[in-house]
Formats: sequence, C-alpha cells, structure tokens
Amino acid sequence: MRYKIEKNTVQETLIIPLYARKMCSELYPNLYRDEAARRLVNAVDYDFSALEKKSRNLMQRFGFLEVAMRQNDLAYEVRDYLKTHPTAAVVNLGCGLDCTGRACDNGHCKIYNLDFPDVIAVRNQLLPAGERETNIPCDLNDTAWLDKIDASGGAVFFASGVFYYFLKEQVRILVRAMADAFQGGVLVFDAANEKAVKLMLKTWLKDAEIKDVGAYFAVSDAKSEIGAWDSSLRVSSRGYMLGYNDLKDPSVSGFFRFLAQVGDGMMNMQIIKIGFGGKQ
Repeated sequence: MRYKIEKNTVQETLIIPLYARKMCSELYPNLYRDEAARRLVNAVDYDFSALEKKSRNLMQRFGFLEVAMRQNDLAYEVRDYLKTHPTAAVVNLGCGLDCTGRACDNGHCKIYNLDFPDVIAVRNQLLPAGERETNIPCDLNDTAWLDKIDASGGAVFFASGVFYYFLKEQVRILVRAMADAFQGGVLVFDAANEKAVKLMLKTWLKDAEIKDVGAYFAVSDAKSEIGAWDSSLRVSSRGYMLGYNDLKDPSVSGFFRFLAQVGDGMMNMQIIKIGFGGKQ
C-alpha cells in the first residue's frame, strides 16, 4: 500500500526535494547516487506529472545538479568528521525525507533526524528509524532538542536548504546555543548572499506576504559575518558547486559549469563549516 500525499499540504513540501534527489541520481549517476530517494518516490501515492513536465526545463535540470552537489558536499564533511570521531552524533537539521545520515553511517555513529512534528510523522511511516537512529519531532528554534543529542563521542550537524527560511537573528541564537552545548562539534550548511536568497525565496515570500527579505539569513563573507557572533567559532567556507568537485563529468555541460561558477561567485553559494570551540 502506497503512502498518499495530498496536494497543498505541508507533506507536499517534502516531495519536491525528494523528487530532485531522484532526478539527480538519474541525470548525473557518476556524481550522485540516492537509491533511497528513488525507492521513496515509488512508495508514495502522489501525482508527479507537473514535476515531470518541469524536469525537462534546462534551468530545472541545473537546479537538480545544485541539489546533488549540496548533498555531496555536506556528506563529505560528515564523513570527514567521522574519521576522527567514529562514535559521533550525526544530526540532520530539517531532515525532511533525506537519508544523508544513513548514507554516511560508519556502523558506530548515532544518527538523529530533526524536523517539525508533521514531517517526522511522515518520516516515521516511510523511513522508520533504524538501529542507532532517532527521529526527533521539534521546532529547531526551540532549543529543548539540544538535550536529546548524545554528543559524548562528538557531534556533526548539517542542514540542507534550511536556514534560508530563518531570520538572521534566529540562526545567530541557534548557533551560539549549539556552540555552548557541543564543544568540539561541527555544523555544516549551505548559504548564499542576499541577492540569491531573494531569488530563491521569491515565491515563498510572496505567498507568506513577507516584505522584509533583508531580515532573512544570507551571507556574503562567512568568516567575518559569522565569526563576529562569537570569538570561539572557527568559520570556513567553500563554493558549493565547485568547491568540492570540478564537475568535469560528461553528464555536465559546459553551460552548466559556467552557471556553477556564477553561483559560487556572484551568488556566494557556499557550504559554511563552523567548529565549536575545543578541538574538532
């Protein structure tokens, strides 16, 4: 029996990134594989026809490539941290139906998936927590969730496409609370400058009737802007389209490589890594 997802519900917002991950796997198989996304798309009862139609569009296909690169970059950072902290907590902030935690599982770490209660309800149906895995329903801005993470072996947190919807002040408060609670931990996430965030959130902001886009989280110079929040934070960043991969793959056209340069350059599309005090 397939899990039914209705149009115009919160649950529907999980479908678009899931479908993007499935398409990445099909269009760029040398660069990205997400078998879980392909399986889940088949496990839900949902009318994909509008998404399928859109997926023929050139810019939409570049969007799929962006999703693939972002997931790869974050997974790279998680695996890198696990090399020196094999029993760490691996924490997916705003997880949706993403399986990056499982993809990085080394057999010893603890995996946590955090999202709003109605999202976790869907996740529990489609992706019930496995061994050493916990699904936590919460609002990320209510820091009560910090106490539920066992970081005795270290902690690596990642957020994919999440902080664009947060106010700058919310991200600052959250990062400082995490830095206090998880000395020696690391947070990695994607960000972009204000121009890019405006473009990204255009429809959402209009639907939500939000006027002040400048209050939303955007970053041009990660080191100076985020470093100013707290002197104990160690901040670095890399372009997220080309910072980890040169995209010299036959599945990626020269035009897409050019767009990737524009994204990393003019839009400051980047993966930001924050080390919380102590040793990483």
